[in-house]
Order: sequence, then structure tokens, then C-alpha cells
Amino acid sequence: MKKFRKVLDGLTTSSPGGTMGSPSSGSAAGTPTAAPTPKEIDIQETLVSENFQMCKTVRHGFPCQPTALAFDPVQKILAIGSRTGGVRILGRPGVDCYCQHESGSAVLQLQFLINEGALVTACADDTLHLWNLRQRRPAVLHSLKFNRERITFCHLPFQSKWLYVGTERGNTHIVNIESFILSGYVIMWNKAIELSTKTHPGPVVHLSDCPKDEGKLLIGFESGMIVQWDLRGKKADFRICYDEAIHSAGWHHEGKQFMCSHSDGSLSMWNLRNTTKPFQVTFPHGKIQKDGRKESCKPILKVEYKTSRSSEPFVIFSGGLSYDKAGRRPTLTIMHGKAITVLEMDYPIVEFMALCETPYNNEVQEPYAVVVLLEKDLIVVDLTQSNYPVFENPYPMDIHESPVTCTAYFADCPPDIIPILYSIGAKHKKTGYSQKEWPIAGGTWTLGSNTYPEIIITGHADGSIKFWDASAITLQMLYKLKTSKAFEKPKPVEGRAADLVEEDPFAVQMVSWCPQSRIFCVVGISAHIILYRFSKYDANTQITSLEVRLQCESEDVISPSDNENNPCFSESGSHSPQTHHHHPASPGSRTPEGNKDTIPCLKVKERMVRVPPGYQAELVIQLLWVDGEPPQQITSLDINSAYGLLAFGNCNGLAVVDYLQKTILLCMSTLDLYGAADPYQRLTRSPRRNRQSTSEFCMRGLSNFYSDSKKRIRTSYQSLTELSDNQQSIDMERSKSPTSVHYPTSLHNDPRILPEAVASLRASHCSPVFYLLDNDHVNGHCTSPTSQLCSAGKPRVPMGPEGPRLTRRGPGRPPFRKAQSAACMEISLPVSHTEVGYTSRRAMLQQFHGVTMYSHDEHHSTPPYSWTEKESRENSFSRSRSSSVSSIDRDTKEAITTLQFGESYGRKNDALPNPCLWVGTSLGVVLVIPMSIPTDHEERMEEPVTMGPSGTVLMLKGSVLRFGFLDCMGSLIQSPYEVWRDLNGPEDPDRVRKRKLVHFSPSSSQDSCGEGHLAVVCSERQAKVILMPSQSVLFVHNITESSFVLRADVVSVSNSVCLACFCANGHIMTLSLPSLRPLMDVNYLPLTDMRIARTFCFTNGGQALYLSSPTEIQRITYSQEMCDNLQEMLGELFTPIETPEAQNRGFLKGFFGGNSHNFDREELFGEAAAGKASRSLAQHIPGQAGMEGMKVAASGVVGDLARARIALDERGQRLGELEDRTALMMSSAEVFSKHAHELMLKCKDKKWYQF
Repeated sequence: MKKFRKVLDGLTTSSPGGTMGSPSSGSAAGTPTAAPTPKEIDIQETLVSENFQMCKTVRHGFPCQPTALAFDPVQKILAIGSRTGGVRILGRPGVDCYCQHESGSAVLQLQFLINEGALVTACADDTLHLWNLRQRRPAVLHSLKFNRERITFCHLPFQSKWLYVGTERGNTHIVNIESFILSGYVIMWNKAIELSTKTHPGPVVHLSDCPKDEGKLLIGFESGMIVQWDLRGKKADFRICYDEAIHSAGWHHEGKQFMCSHSDGSLSMWNLRNTTKPFQVTFPHGKIQKDGRKESCKPILKVEYKTSRSSEPFVIFSGGLSYDKAGRRPTLTIMHGKAITVLEMDYPIVEFMALCETPYNNEVQEPYAVVVLLEKDLIVVDLTQSNYPVFENPYPMDIHESPVTCTAYFADCPPDIIPILYSIGAKHKKTGYSQKEWPIAGGTWTLGSNTYPEIIITGHADGSIKFWDASAITLQMLYKLKTSKAFEKPKPVEGRAADLVEEDPFAVQMVSWCPQSRIFCVVGISAHIILYRFSKYDANTQITSLEVRLQCESEDVISPSDNENNPCFSESGSHSPQTHHHHPASPGSRTPEGNKDTIPCLKVKERMVRVPPGYQAELVIQLLWVDGEPPQQITSLDINSAYGLLAFGNCNGLAVVDYLQKTILLCMSTLDLYGAADPYQRLTRSPRRNRQSTSEFCMRGLSNFYSDSKKRIRTSYQSLTELSDNQQSIDMERSKSPTSVHYPTSLHNDPRILPEAVASLRASHCSPVFYLLDNDHVNGHCTSPTSQLCSAGKPRVPMGPEGPRLTRRGPGRPPFRKAQSAACMEISLPVSHTEVGYTSRRAMLQQFHGVTMYSHDEHHSTPPYSWTEKESRENSFSRSRSSSVSSIDRDTKEAITTLQFGESYGRKNDALPNPCLWVGTSLGVVLVIPMSIPTDHEERMEEPVTMGPSGTVLMLKGSVLRFGFLDCMGSLIQSPYEVWRDLNGPEDPDRVRKRKLVHFSPSSSQDSCGEGHLAVVCSERQAKVILMPSQSVLFVHNITESSFVLRADVVSVSNSVCLACFCANGHIMTLSLPSLRPLMDVNYLPLTDMRIARTFCFTNGGQALYLSSPTEIQRITYSQEMCDNLQEMLGELFTPIETPEAQNRGFLKGFFGGNSHNFDREELFGEAAAGKASRSLAQHIPGQAGMEGMKVAASGVVGDLARARIALDERGQRLGELEDRTALMMSSAEVFSKHAHELMLKCKDKKWYQF
């Protein structure tokens, strides 16, 4: 605990960065004001470095790029391997564990040590790993690296400690599971095949022991050769040479016959009595053609042959369809007797496995379900019902049902919100599932003691919103909302225009949610905002539509000749957006055909619609096309239910909407917000030439990331890459403005040299906003807002008769802007050899695309920029050597990057806090806009809300990311809100009809220290704590110099508050408040792709999340308290279960059915009999205890207690079993004694001859 005492007088003159900015920035301290100001602030900070520790908690979603599948029939847990080296282990709901191989190699095969709490993984780097599952965080115990051979197949018999490993060379090796050492016993391929065979049999594709005799090993080679190897005699019992390649094989449980699947779509049955030819060959999907030949079929990749007591055997296989039916979906075929059922799948089948009642392969299998692992889904089919229904999946495997475009995380929600969302969402669940319980029910999980309501919201490319219950590190879907239902269906477009149509016009860009008032706001990619209210009742409603003309033309200085063609832009100094706010007419009736002007991108439903219970659309706000220009994407949003206001901004300006009165209160450009307090000198530009219509310009699109035909991402990144790849022919020169671009004359005169994307572009004036190439924006809104949304200036394009004129666009504006899915952005950033990350985002983007951008941190105390011819050719951004005052180009567009409503002080002389709107821009400027809101309910619905810029301007380095407010005791001030009330509820005289507001005034909790509060402002470079209303800067901290902050938030941790930051170089930092002391700085992960930047978000309780893959959400914690409690929150993978006893085979079956029970593998494969294997063949690697999962389980007292508790539980279980057996033996002894005594009494008086 540390006490901070700051005297305000002369404070900022000694603090770092206190002198920067203009005098109007309010950084000078000690300015006398009319309002009472505390002379000193005493805040006791309780957070120390020991309160923080970085740790992954749990991963949700479907494993990305799955490759392998395994199931433990006794423990009833499932394992899935992936191409990136990950392993997901699933049990009952709540039991979900993620493991990662350090090598990152793809997992080829998984093998459970059934009922032993261990798992063997075979990876693509030819390494075997043994995982210990008897701890909540599995760890690798042993590894075995093969040096000279590649692993192709593994098989581990039940209750055996010897693993058979087949290789690409056709050899079969044997590994001891306990010691993970290779045995000297090897089945060489040249010994397995006949001597007369002249060709190599190929890799081993199948290994299995005979159910009748474990001493017989069936080896399948890829070429079609099958060998049964006698392990005792070290010889082949029989060899089969089949014409078709083999993919898999399966035994009948009696061990007298087996089935093989082949590459020609056939299934062959073999009997051990006669192996010269198969006794049955079938083509399940091959029909006889007219000429008498069988039609060709696709390979059957896997077959399973399972027997049942009460019915015919099950033959289950994947593939085998005929080639003539193109476009058919992947299928799983179930043959049961004469019935053939074909199950079509939505995605390709990776692996499947039948779940059986018994783990013994020599007993009747009795399959009850089939687990099918698809490329993007996991389904389980119920085999006990004739229609084969699927089980309802309890895991959140459908996060990626539509690509995720944004995420939001809310911890410590109101306790009643989760049950009500679940009850409404349950009404819309699908039906037709199997009524039986989910068969993967292994492990144990209990609700932890430190749990609180948590909700995760995901926005998707199809416009859908999903609410997830994330309490107690689980994830369960609560409610799904489709935002597209508020609009009319877009009409299909044909011809060339189809390429310009928005692919996903409803894609969600960002969300804002107030859990207390249940007001929900969605920002879409088509520059639209939808406001939702929550109701438990259905209703008939008509959606109100507001249309905003927020299109700033700050660089338009029109000459008289231009005014003749553009009379509406006759005022050369106009910066403000047009004020035509509400357009009741339909879009099609406003403008002539082909001229997109003053119309929105989407059409709202105008008729009365029936809406179900849940979130119901009340208001739709849309930005309009202006002069053929599409509206710019919305970059910031905030909503306050107590005020009844909604604010949003983009690169053109700011708009504030009163959603209670359905009116627009404010619509201004960023320049007009400053008024006379503009800290920058903005230079005018020369007038530009005529413009053309850009009605053909595609606004944006979200690519079809799951298209099987393309298998790639069509994004603006690729479009611009095509441009940057032609730097030789497109020599981009700059004019005065750092962001304007020249195109050489030859480029316009000869369209043949244009890249395809540029040649198809015919836009004369695309509002030149720098979109960070969709790599640094979450679908257009700025993830790291130093990316100044700059104008591109005017390229001076000479018109020539030789060819068409290339119309202008900004350097950061790709020909076809594609708003990307955050889930599917896969761009690897080049990393410097000296340090991770970039000195700035601009440098990173310059290396990507060769484009420039304006950044306030370069400009902050730097004179204007002058461009030399060399610098223009090098396409680099440099500092000017001019000594003039700070200035930026006239046409630089300053984006609104963050907004926050709250009770604050708009001016220095304010005595009482008022409702205010804090505005942060991409140039590091903070504006405070005070508002006057009627307090009475009737007046609020009738009287207008007044607001206007106050002239308060604060400055930071880099673009502003986040605001937070503290009282003078250091406690976080919550935003005021309205208590939720159901407007559609039945008429009830007791029901509250008036709005009930909850305010958190800054002065309510600090009577002792006077009026005022602390404002925490964080930019991508810097954080400041400012005392309001004096606007004195109390603390300044430069967060990073070599990178930039992507996400920042003021969060509560351990009953206190701190500032959490996530940087582009992968560092996660926490700073104390208000002193901004560094508490934690962890290099968590390098920013290898923009998906993490787009989806990373902090929440209270020391938690955060991000999208680790297109299909998975990774949750992490930076709280030491949660790390300590994590062990008890995780589920147990292994539970002590007694292995089921084998069935009594009977005397005759045991006598004539083989001697498998007499087979001793240790005698054959041990070092005494087989010797040692060659050291150069494989290398044993001990398990590393330093794995992340092992650290939590093995470090500290908590880990020791957890291990002791597990050992105690196992010991208690064994003692209980021993006690039961002892009691059973005593009971048997008593019965025996009783019978013996009765027999003695009966025979006591008999003579010997009477017996």
C-alpha cells in the first residue's frame, strides 16, 4: 500500500510531457478557476506488482484445422488434434482442456492409454509424445524423436504397454510406453513380404492385433499388401497381395475375418481360413452401367466393422461415392444388414470413430454412437435409433458459424440478465435431436467459489449477434439476434455490377451494450447503426429510420469554373457535413437511376413488422451517399440510457442522436468542433479539377472466407498488394501534402499496364480516408487510431486523348474495399531481427504496402513537412527541417476515435458537474462537449437537448483510445444509466411508467476533498490523469516508444482499478491509477496476425479475450488471484474408474479359441529378449515441466495441495474398493463356514459305509 500526494501548484511543469501542446490544451497547472479546487489529493493505491500474473485460462470453440480423433471408452473423454499442434480434450460440459505441442507440428494420430489417464500423440515432425492427463493442466512426460524414418500409423492394444509404430519405409517398430524407449524388436518390411516380391509395399497404413490371438499382428501396406505377422515366431502367417490400394481395415470381434477399404470405392471381406482371395467384394455406391461395367467410385478412406448382439453388424465408412455426381457433399454411410443410410455432411470428413460399450476387441462391440470430425464441425450420430438422429452438441462449436467480425466482453453483469436471455433463446432452439444424453460425459467439473455473471458478445459477417454465458470459464450460447431482419432483402444484381455489390452488407463492425438498461446498439459495415430495446413480449412495431449526411469535404476549395458544374459546393470554406438528416422517402425515389446521391446503403423495412421477444429494433441510423461517394465507416460509438443519447463519429465528423425523440442533435465536422480552439494551423490547398461520378465504386465487402473453391482471402490487402507489386510501373509521387499521390502520365495513357484491380476502377473522387488497408481497423474502424484517417489529396492527372483518365483515390483506399472478418485475417507481419514489433504503425504499413500516412506523434512537436524529390521516389515519411510552427495539411481528415458520455465539467469555471460528451480524435486531441438535458420525464420527451463545443481542448501523443473517470478517492465512476423497464408489458397500474435513472455524480463520494474528479485518458502512446474541472495534468506516463497501444481500458482488479494496455508488439501492461505506475509488463504473444488486434478486449476482474484462430476464443487472465483459483475452476480430465472385467469366454471357447491370454509381450519385446534398438534410430527426450499448463499445476502451495488432493482422492478410492472387497470376502467366508458347519452336523452320526 502506497500513499501518493501531489500538490497541484506547478505540478505539470515538472511532469514529463507537461509542457507539450498549445496553451489552449489546458496543460498549464495552477490556473485559478472559479470552482473550488482541492489543494492536495490523498489516494491510497492498493495494487502492487504481486497482484498480477499472466496466464491462459480456457479456450472455447471448434479446434481450427483438425487432423486426428481419439476416444477413451472407459473414461468417456474425446481428444482432437489439429494442424497447428494443438490438442483439445473434451468431456462433460465444463471439462474442456487445450494443450499445445511446443514444436507446432501437425498432430497425425492420437492414442489413449484407455483408463490410464494418458495420451500418446504422433506429430508430423516424427515425434511421439506421452501426455499425463491425471492433472488439470496436462503435461508431456516423455517424447521420442524418430531420426531416420517417418511415422505413418500407430496402434496401442488395450491394457498393453507396447506401442506399435508403422513408418513410411514399411517397417514396424515397438515402443515401451512406460519408459518411452524403443524396443530392439523390429518387423522389417523385407521380412514381412514374400521374397519373390520385387516392389516395395509402401508405407504402413494399418496396424491391429487379432482379437482371437494378441500374438498375431495385422499389417496393411499402402500398395494393397496385407500381412499377418506372428510375433512369437517372427514370421508371416499369410500374405495377401490385392490389386487396389488399402486405406483401412477392421476386424470382426471373433477374429476369424476382417474387412478392408480400398481406393476404388470397394470393401473386401477376408476369411483367415482362405486368404487366397476375398470371399466378398462390394461396391456400396457403385452401380452397374448399361455396358455391364461398374461405375468408378471415390476411395473409401476408412471403414469400421462393429458387431451387435441383437442385430446385424454395423459397417460404417466415409467416401466411396461415384465420380459422376459432381458437387455432392461429403457423406458417411451406415450399412446395417440390408439397410444402407447415407448421411450428408456440411463439411469434408476428417475422421470418424464408432463408440462401443466395451473396450475389449474380442467381445461383441455394441456400437451406440458415431463421432464424426468434420473440417469445421463435430457431430455425434445416435446409432440406437433407426433414423440416426444427431446429439445436441453441448460445446460452443458454432462460434464460427458465420465469420466473427467483432467481440465484446462483460464481466460482473446483473445477475438476472443471463437467465432471461437463456429463457428467450431457448424458444428458438433447433429440434429433432436425439433424446439421449451426450455420450462424451467423462471428467468432473464443479462450479468454482469465485464466480460471477460474465457475458461474451460476438458479431458476425452475416449480421448476426450471439450472446454467450461465459461464467465460471465455460461458454454456452444464450441468445442469437439477426440484425438483417431490420432491412429489406437486397435485390440480386447481374452483370458487371454484381462484382461491385456488397458481399456481406450486414456485417457487424462494433457493438455497444448497457447491461443495466438492456439497451443494445450495433454498428454495421454499411455505415448503419441499429438501436435495440429488450422486451419479454412480442410486439407489432415500425422501425424508425434516421438518415445522416455526414460527408465532410474539407479540401474542396472550388474555383469559379468548378462552381458552374457544382453549384451546391459554392462555399469554399465549408467544412461541416450537410444537415439533411431525415429523409422519409425511399432511396429509389430520390435520385435518377445510376446516380447514388443522398441515399443509404440499405433499405429499412417501412411496414409494420411482428417482432418476437428479445431484442427488438427501435431505431436505424444510416449515413448517406453524397455526390456518388459511399459513406465512410463509423469509427466510434457510445450510448447512454440515462441521457437517451447516442453518439457516433467517423473520419468526417461527429453526430449525436436523441433516440427518445428520434432527432439529430448534432452533426458537425471535426474542424467545426474546435471552433477558435483548433490547436493546428491547417494549410489551404489549390483548387482541384472536375470530378466524375463514382456510383460504380464498391463501398466495401466482407470476403467469403469459407469458400472451398478459392481457399484464400479476397481482401483489400490483396488488392493493394497487387498495386505495390508494380512499383516499377506505378511510381507514386507526392505533391505538397504528405498524403497526396501522383500517377505518371504513362499510367493513364496505357490501360494495359494497369493491374486488373486498378483498371476496373473508375472513381474520380473517393473520399480519401486511410483505412489501414483493413489490417489495422476492425472492419474499418480504427483498432489503433494513430492510423490517421487522412485525405489523399488531388493527383494532378493530365487528360490525354490516348486513353481513359484514371480517376483519383486515396493511397490507403483499395479499389474494392473489403471489410474483413476478424476471425479469418491471416497476415503474418514481418518481424525485425533486432526487436519484435515496429517503431510505429506507419512503418509497419509502409513495409506492407508502400503507402504513407499522417501521425500526430510525428507531428507532435515537429514543424511542417517538406518533400524532396528523392523522398517522394523512396515513398518514405520524413520530418521536415522547417522551423515554422506546428501545422498539418488542410485536407488531413481527423477521425473521431473514441466517445464517452458521463457526468463531468465542460469548462474550467464550472462549479457543478453536468452531462458531457468526451471526444477523442486520431490526432491525439480530447474535446469536452457539455450538454443540457431536461430532468423531468415529460420535459425530456418534449423539450430539446442542447449541446455545443465548449472550447476545452486537451492533447496527447498518438490517437486517443479510451476514457475513464475516477472520483477523488480513486474509485471508478460508473456511467449513469436508466433502469430497465419493459415498454411492451401488459397494462399494470403498479408498473413504473416513468424512467428511473441511476446517476453516479463525481461529487457524491468525495465531500471531504471538494468538488471535481479525475479523468483518465489513454492514447496509443501515452496516458494522462487530468483533474477536472481545473484541467490540470496530474500524472503522465509514456506507455511505449517502440510500438503502439492497440487496446486500452480502465478495469477493476482486486477491489481496485488500473489501466490495462495491449501493445502491437505483444506486450500486455497494467498501470496503477491515478499515479500510472507500471505494475506489470509481460511479453505475452507477438502480433502475428491482425485477428488478435481486431478482437482483443479487456474486462473487469483481470480478464481478457481474443480470437486465437478463426474458430476459437482464447480467454486469459492477468490477475494473480484468478491464477491461484484457476486450478479449482478447471475440470478434472481423469476420474478413477474400475476397468470393466472381460466377459467369461467359457471353457470350450477358451480351449479352442486361441491362447491370447498367455501372450507375454514383455517376454518378447523386453531388452532381455529383443536387445536394444539402434541409438541413431530414435532419440528419447524427457518431458519438460516448464510448459505453461504444468507451471500452474506444479508451482506453489496451490499446485502441491492440488496434487495432494488428487493423490488422496485416488488413495481413498482404492481404500474404498479394498474395503468393499474385504467385506465381500468376509461375507463369503461366513457363508462357507455356515455351510461347512451344516455339512458337519449332517454327517456327524453317519458310519463310513453310509457315505
